Amino acid sequence: MADRYDWNNPTSISRTTYTCGHCGNKVGPNLGYYGSVQPGGVQVFIYICPTCNKPTFFDEEKTQLPNVRLGRDVSGITDAGVEKLYNEARDCTATGAHTAAVLLCRKILMNIAVQHGAKEGESFVSYINHLEQSGYVPPNGKEWVDRIRQKGNEANHEIALMTEADAAQIMHFVEMLLRFIYEFPSMVDG
Repeated sequence: MADRYDWNNPTSISRTTYTCGHCGNKVGPNLGYYGSVQPGGVQVFIYICPTCNKPTFFDEEKTQLPNVRLGRDVSGITDAGVEKLYNEARDCTATGAHTAAVLLCRKILMNIAVQHGAKEGESFVSYINHLEQSGYVPPNGKEWVDRIRQKGNEANHEIALMTEADAAQIMHFVEMLLRFIYEFPSMVDG
């Protein structure tokens, strides 16, 4: 069982509804802490989730930290490195590190290819070709695997920063690829 956090002297504050970035539940707490940002005295809040008892900060622009992670859990991943990279990319999206999330998704493609027989140390294009030629890209999936590659290259080799929309699209494509390669086959095997 997870540790239970004890908070000293939380106070009753204005209720809000949000999806907790820690546990993923939609909650409506009214306990936490408040303060203000000077000058101007704009209020900021730390709400305590009634489900997991962890804190969520809302700044003066109502930005939530941690925010909800993009993507959903994927079962059946047989490579610990791939699973860790996917969860790390999801964690990046919760903190607004969208460029980092896209870079990690690019790296996931490389790790999947090596796990499924590609030689380590090859070019990135060879990893993509290996995935396609070995049947790890679903029918009609070449375009979205190529989109992961393109956005990953852009994040890696250009000055441009990735947006939340970029990260959401790439995370969705990677999630679908992980489901195709790992989750669906594990459902048949199980």
